[in-house]
Amino acid sequence: MRRSGLVDTAGRLEVQRLTGGVSSDIWLVSTGSESFCVKRALPQLRVAADWYAPVQRNTFESAWLRTVGAFMPESVPKILYEEQDRAMFAMEYLPPDKYENWKQMLSRGIVHLETAVDIGARLARIHSVTAPSKILPHQFATDAIFNAIRIEPYLLTTARAHPDIAAKLNAVAERTKRTKLALVHGDVSPKNILIGTAAPVFIDAECAWFGDPAFDLCFCLNHMLLKCIMVPARTGEFLNAFQLMSRAYLNEVGWEDPQQLEERAASLLPALFVARVDGKSPVEYVNADRQRTLVRQTARKLLLENSSRPLSFVAEAWANALGSAS
Repeated sequence: MRRSGLVDTAGRLEVQRLTGGVSSDIWLVSTGSESFCVKRALPQLRVAADWYAPVQRNTFESAWLRTVGAFMPESVPKILYEEQDRAMFAMEYLPPDKYENWKQMLSRGIVHLETAVDIGARLARIHSVTAPSKILPHQFATDAIFNAIRIEPYLLTTARAHPDIAAKLNAVAERTKRTKLALVHGDVSPKNILIGTAAPVFIDAECAWFGDPAFDLCFCLNHMLLKCIMVPARTGEFLNAFQLMSRAYLNEVGWEDPQQLEERAASLLPALFVARVDGKSPVEYVNADRQRTLVRQTARKLLLENSSRPLSFVAEAWANALGSAS
């Protein structure tokens, strides 16, 4: 921090470790008048399974934030300083009294439909602006990292756990790996979205990759389905948020045929759905055997169907499964 020029070399620093992440160390640094965050990628993630990932992802995260900040500055924290050889960077601190974590809001049953619409539209804008680039495919050729922290721990690990649907999961993984259309965040989860007064803010872009934009859409929509288990009383609102986010996103798709993207997303989504139960990063709130069984059964049925379908078909299948189980 003293090398960065962000602090007075003679001043006193207060450093507080922030909790909640599994893939990086994050500190809040305070000088008395200023506060900012420092992030360092970990080679081994803090999960039960053995999960390793290249620390170079830290460099691509800061590059993603800078890239998106160039055309949507209100939706990303500002990068202040970086040391790539140490896999560390400093960024703007967004205090919790002004920016509330979206996962925490959803976990309390607070489902603002306009927020889901805004996130869907902004995600589509990120993909739309970056899709035509001739530079970004080379700058974010992070296939090895994306495979290590997304394809392998989510899709391939789950395929090994379910031999009966392994061929489907492996096929989805292969298609995802070879689809290169736009700049992908890779971890568009509610825990990585802060809701501020101006706009939703995307953080934790460690999985940044020039690849399949359907992955970002599905990764977020997946949580709208799973939150029905977390807060059953708000199932209707979560499913409405799913539909509105999907529509807001698809209405902005211009870099490819929206129907093709939707069909790709509708086949990827059930794969990610079961991966949050049987992959290396299971969601903590789907913890009862009957809940996990319901997720597996729904995903299996959707994966084994060969017909093309819209995203609404996935949501309806989940709604029906929840209704039958109640």
